[in-house]
Amino acid sequence: MKIALINENSQAAKNELIYNTLKNVAEKYGHTVDNYGMYNAEDASLTYVQNGLLAAILLNSGAADFVVTGCGTGSGAMLACNSFPKVLCGLIVDPSDAYMFGQINDGNCAAFPFAKGFGWGAELNLEYCFEKLFNGPRGQGYPRERAVPEQRNKKILDGVKEITHTPMLEILKKIDQQFLLDTINRDSFKKYFFANAKDKEIINYCKDLLK
Repeated sequence: MKIALINENSQAAKNELIYNTLKNVAEKYGHTVDNYGMYNAEDASLTYVQNGLLAAILLNSGAADFVVTGCGTGSGAMLACNSFPKVLCGLIVDPSDAYMFGQINDGNCAAFPFAKGFGWGAELNLEYCFEKLFNGPRGQGYPRERAVPEQRNKKILDGVKEITHTPMLEILKKIDQQFLLDTINRDSFKKYFFANAKDKEIINYCKDLLK
């Protein structure tokens, strides 16, 4: 599985800590991590709304299978991500959240609070959360006897999102183009997105905008 990490502006200084923690856990289980930044507070700013847009581009294009993101509380990033099609984002505060989100909801995006409650031992909490998210199959149900109805509800939710959300390419065409350009016009996006994305229409649209 290819995991993308996206940090927003207020928590950019923690990117290295988060990336190293995520990478150490993910690689144990055969996953890879692409770090889309922000790498530090001096980079071109990414807001939590841009995090949502970037996460949606990566997931809809096939450039990533899972996105790890967040903001100060995690709530803004979660709301922004869930406003886009084919993104199912959960707010993860502790390892039990991570485990149950993975097993019950089987989402493809996790938003973390990187300021609120991020004190002594925060890197350990992150490590344990990543372990519970990425150490095995997801969508197995919790408790296990609830697996069938939970899997059925997940399929229903996916179907609802197909109806209630506009296709990603249409969003890219309709959204403020300067906002979109500010979101993708960064070296990390160009490096990882074009190497991994699979949807040719989304690839071409982004490529034309970046010319």
